[in-house]
Amino acid sequence: MRTTCRTIPALLLAAILVLGALPALAAEQAAPATPAPAAPADPAAKPAAAGPSEKMKAILAVPTMPDKIKEAIKKTLKDEKQAGVVEKVIDPAKPAGFMGIPGAPDPSLIGALLWALWVGWIFSTVGAFGGIMAGVGHITVFGLGDYASSYGRGHPVNKMLTDSIRVSNQWLVGLSSFISSFNYLKMGRLVLPLGAFLAIGSLVGGTMIPWLTAGKVDLRSYVGYFGLLVFLVGFVLLYETTPKGQAGKKKAKEAAAAFEKKVKEGTSGDEGVKVTSGSTTAMYIALALAVAGALFQAIIKEPAWVGQVMMVAGLVVSFFGGTTKFTFYGVEFEFKAYLPVLGGLIIAALSSFIGVGGGFLYVPYLTSIAGLPMFIVAGTSAMAVFVSMIASIFSYMVGQAVVTQWSFIGLELVGIFAGSIIGPRTSKYIPEIWLKRLFVVLALYVGLGYFTKGFFGKAIVPM
Repeated sequence: MRTTCRTIPALLLAAILVLGALPALAAEQAAPATPAPAAPADPAAKPAAAGPSEKMKAILAVPTMPDKIKEAIKKTLKDEKQAGVVEKVIDPAKPAGFMGIPGAPDPSLIGALLWALWVGWIFSTVGAFGGIMAGVGHITVFGLGDYASSYGRGHPVNKMLTDSIRVSNQWLVGLSSFISSFNYLKMGRLVLPLGAFLAIGSLVGGTMIPWLTAGKVDLRSYVGYFGLLVFLVGFVLLYETTPKGQAGKKKAKEAAAAFEKKVKEGTSGDEGVKVTSGSTTAMYIALALAVAGALFQAIIKEPAWVGQVMMVAGLVVSFFGGTTKFTFYGVEFEFKAYLPVLGGLIIAALSSFIGVGGGFLYVPYLTSIAGLPMFIVAGTSAMAVFVSMIASIFSYMVGQAVVTQWSFIGLELVGIFAGSIIGPRTSKYIPEIWLKRLFVVLALYVGLGYFTKGFFGKAIVPM
């Protein structure tokens, strides 16, 4: 009714104007035609914006591309340079590749399955490097990184593809950490309270530190020094494999020797991790608050203080966890709840500053500082990673609605599942000293990548 009331006066006004103009039009037709003087050209005037080119129309009509990708391409129509990049990179006549984009890399399904199998195995074996290895596969082995970069920094399609690669990495690590944690828990090789408290610190640090330091601290230029730190971590663990280094880890060595003996006898599994004391109530409450706060920050977002208050509350409650004691094959270990919380907080803060994942720092923390044998480190680290992945995946999938290629990720998840089942079952046959050496090799690889990227502008190894 409101629309009709507005429309009727408008039509009446238009009719009056037309009737009033009829006499003038009749007089103009009767008079001899005289050419109107040409208006002077305005040099500052901009030409009328042209519509999409025929090639752009063909690109936007490609049926295999998701709507999200098409929306990203439509954003470039306002920028001649960005639109030109799209027309240069995408050829609608070529077969569809990654994300259904014509001409994009089309990863081998067998290659994706095998690489995911490797990622699942290595992560579930040492409790780290899953995200880095997944990234190496997606970015370098399958060429998705170079393809995304071909659009240029700041391009909407570049951002869309980069986010898709990131969340793909996180899906692989998330499933691997879940399967690994579940298997290690059944095998008695996961310290549940330790993993929970480490995860609480990591969640709070990973969420709060970027919020507190945004626009104030930027340490991305210090990636090279981060590489040096990783080198140092690798050498510390390498030292721990020497006789002198092992002498300083008597409990870990004793527990590892007892476990290895039982494995050789075929009687392992009945003397795994047994928690003898500690406040599990405070642990569960603190973990629930930290996870709820992180999910609120990732999905609902506003008001931001609600999520922040929940996370700080989780952090405070965790300090009431007291001292937890547990045994592993007859050897007793203990830790105070606030130590892994602070450890996770520092690791997450460092990772957030540099802009990298920090899962591979859990392992040296658990072995070198907490003094645990590698046989229970992988599962405990995997649990901390899993809790962190919950918030990250929800942030990308729900909070930002990142588009993914499920046909590709689904096949990789099959490989991840198989690798993560195999890892815990094969790691018990690998002597602890070689588990550490395997971690050292991967740490030196990562350190070399970050070191050369930070100081020379480009990593000399795939990262």
